[in-house]
Amino acid sequence: MSNFVTLIVEDDPIQRECLADLLKREGLEVVECANAAVAELVLASTGPDLQALVTDVELGGETSGVELAEYAKRKFPDLNVVLVSGYGPPVLPHNTHFLMKPYEPQQLLDAVLR
Repeated sequence: MSNFVTLIVEDDPIQRECLADLLKREGLEVVECANAAVAELVLASTGPDLQALVTDVELGGETSGVELAEYAKRKFPDLNVVLVSGYGPPVLPHNTHFLMKPYEPQQLLDAVLR
């Protein structure tokens, strides 16, 4: 992976596809996951190649987006992590960003490319 690689974790397939399409149109490489368990495997195998993680706060499964963000920041402290939710900001892990749904596409791009 030689390009700017972003991991998207979103349990809603339509929202995940929209996020991926937006980032791909900007020339970013995107890896998509439907839940935190798969995302943790991706982080373990390709973590050093990732520049950003975008995760919904509420994910189907046992692990929340906040827990995933905490895991990602522990393993890769310099990883740019963006959490999104329609329910307001949770307690955020240190050095992460939050976007409230609905947000403008440019807001997501700005947060990812920081």
